[in-house]
Amino acid sequence: MVYVGSVGTGFKEAAAWKLCEGLDKLVSKKPPVEYGGRRKAVVWVLPRLFAEVEYRAWTHDSKLRHASYKGLRDLADTADVYEIE
Repeated sequence: MVYVGSVGTGFKEAAAWKLCEGLDKLVSKKPPVEYGGRRKAVVWVLPRLFAEVEYRAWTHDSKLRHASYKGLRDLADTADVYEIE
């Protein structure tokens, strides 16, 4: 796994609360991926949830541009996770 940016839009209130409840159950003391940033007050979680995210493009430094949350994917959903070029 590689960090490719954050998503700051697309959350409806009910979905945001549901996501928050799910993430609260997955808190970890250490980052589950390599992270070179230096943010304070970061809460790490284990990567057990799958979200569908729509985005417009990739930036020059391989981050998502205009990322929008579309919802959680069902764990039984076997659709491929991929990068569109």
